[in-house]
Amino acid sequence: MKSAIDYLFFLFLAVFTLLSGRAISQTCQGALGDPIINIDFGRGSASRGPSLGNATGYNYTTGNVSDGSYTLAKSTAGLNSGWYTLFNHTPDDPNGYMMVVNSDPNPGVFYESDVAIELCQNTTYEFAAWVANMLRYSGLKPNITFVILDENNQELQSYNTGDIPDENPSWKQYGFLFSTTTVSRVKIRMINNVRNASGAGGNDVVLDDITFRACGPDVTATINGEAKQMEDICIGDSEHYDFSAIVSPGVYNSPEFMWQKKRDDGAWEDLPGERTQHLGVDFDNAQEGLYQYRLLVAENGNINTRCRTASSPFTIRVNAPPQAIGNGPLSICRGFPINLNVSAALRYEWTGPNGFSSNEQSPRISSATTAMAGTYSVTLWNAAGCSATTSVVVSIVEPTTAAIVPIMPICEGASIVLQASGGPTYNWSPATGLSATDIPNPIARPTRTTLYTVRVSNRSCETTAQVNVVVLRRPTANAGSDKKILEGESVVLNGTSGGDGTVLSWSPAEGLSNPGILNPVASPKKDMTYTLSVSSVCGVVTDQVFVRVYQTVKIPNVFSPNGDGLNDTWKIGAIESYEQPIVRVMNRSGELVFESTGYDQDWDGKQGGKDLPVGVYYYVIRLAEDLKPQTGSVTILR
Repeated sequence: MKSAIDYLFFLFLAVFTLLSGRAISQTCQGALGDPIINIDFGRGSASRGPSLGNATGYNYTTGNVSDGSYTLAKSTAGLNSGWYTLFNHTPDDPNGYMMVVNSDPNPGVFYESDVAIELCQNTTYEFAAWVANMLRYSGLKPNITFVILDENNQELQSYNTGDIPDENPSWKQYGFLFSTTTVSRVKIRMINNVRNASGAGGNDVVLDDITFRACGPDVTATINGEAKQMEDICIGDSEHYDFSAIVSPGVYNSPEFMWQKKRDDGAWEDLPGERTQHLGVDFDNAQEGLYQYRLLVAENGNINTRCRTASSPFTIRVNAPPQAIGNGPLSICRGFPINLNVSAALRYEWTGPNGFSSNEQSPRISSATTAMAGTYSVTLWNAAGCSATTSVVVSIVEPTTAAIVPIMPICEGASIVLQASGGPTYNWSPATGLSATDIPNPIARPTRTTLYTVRVSNRSCETTAQVNVVVLRRPTANAGSDKKILEGESVVLNGTSGGDGTVLSWSPAEGLSNPGILNPVASPKKDMTYTLSVSSVCGVVTDQVFVRVYQTVKIPNVFSPNGDGLNDTWKIGAIESYEQPIVRVMNRSGELVFESTGYDQDWDGKQGGKDLPVGVYYYVIRLAEDLKPQTGSVTILR
């Protein structure tokens, strides 16, 4: 938690930094000290941070940020439709807050406070902060003057930002330098220069990451005489390093030095007795990690105060070697490619049998021979120059030769033994219809023609062979439905058959147009049963059809029912050969005068026991359901 004094100073510095908006060129060009004040407005799980209390006369709000008010927020999203959406600037701190300010319409002092910090005499300081104009449209731009005063309100230095531009949306660091003489405490006054009498929009800013620290001379680092600040070594190395810092003259009259080392917890600790511009560091069997050192510089007598500045860290990075994981051991079938591989690194160097060498991560040897068996070694280097070595053992195995004994077709529902050879290990596919898939001679009982593949291997080499098991469908026969015809007529038999490789025939052949086809024309002279036979290597099946042949009926067209014993009834010849013939007779008016089913007694020319008059009558005779009705006329004479 920041103290109230910290917040006061933070606010003073915030606005002060805003005031320095155009003073980027006035920021420190040399080494900076650790921040005396480092204000980042804190962080938290809530969307708004807490009030700054008496540190400002502006109104704190958790709602709309109106004129003369401020808030602490992670983002400006949803605060004002006229503002850009900006997020807290503090690096790697998504839960951090920033200060969002909507300036008062009237010019004047909007912040003034004592700075609760003791400053060193004759020392240059840098104030800096990250600032952005939030306005999305062309409106009033923030324009701020800040003044640094001593405790007697005597001005030490002032600065005017001018108009802070609205640039979509851009965080910029603003800052300026000021130097102390004999004062040890200062205060800051911040003045809003913009008058907004017309109510025009604008004069809205955000600020974050405000720092206040000493500014010192430029420090140029060398490691072992080279101008650099970092050196990479590897775990287990033993090295000596000479750190040297060249300090630019003219800043301190009598500079004083002190070396520090960063601890594991991130804090810097002094190295006793190291008070020159040079430091010797020894690594013996170096352990992985980041080792950092820095040189503190101050005016003589101030090295243990907050007036000192620090060089950028001298860094020794002790790196682990790359992981070296090969893809072996490999057992390769002779004639097949050898694919070597190792884990990723910056550089590779392979060596192997017969003078093999490669600089690839995954070298490929196209066709393996027995002379290529052996150990393939690879050394890997990472970007730090650390190396590791591993190897891949390659053995060469003679290939297998898969073979399958040819087989004959089988009938539907039958089985057959498949016979493969060529190696110790077998794998059949598909598994459908097989008694086993991992033996050389499984029993196959497929329900349809199936192509089987067997993979024969000796764990390293694998070849395949195939056999097609042809399944013959068994024969089927259907002679069709029974038929009825009149004597002298013909009918087509509706035979069907199924199966593979079948031969068919009808018997007897009597009355058939062709007994060797499925649909012969049948013209029997009497009732006949025909048998359809369908045969193949898988057996013979039969089916029968009955053809009923009806005799031709003889229908008289006249009779004389006068009781003389001659032609007294209408006698229809051969009608008795039909099972249930139906006979109907009508007069000229269409009135039914006679009807009989079965016609077991001849018509005597009467209706209801009374003689019908002489004349012509009309008949309809239905001999069978599937025969065409017989029609005509008959005359009664007396």
